[in-house]
Amino acid sequence: MARTKKRNKKFAGVDPAYLDKQRASLKRIHRKSVLFNEKELAAIDAYCKRFKVSSRSALIRQAVMERVLSGLEESHPKLF
Repeated sequence: MARTKKRNKKFAGVDPAYLDKQRASLKRIHRKSVLFNEKELAAIDAYCKRFKVSSRSALIRQAVMERVLSGLEESHPKLF
């Protein structure tokens, strides 16, 4: 017969207060609006349909942040 260990819930994971703090820091509270023309919106809709993207806002957010972060990475200050 195999013995199963009981896990002590006190040491089983990360502190719940820490997780709550992390969730609160990642909460999106700042709103920005973007306007698209008909062709741009049609392209976004076609992409979402083709690749089965369920959240257009997440797609747009990810695309913008990838561009912003890569731009910051390329233009970081150089020491020499």
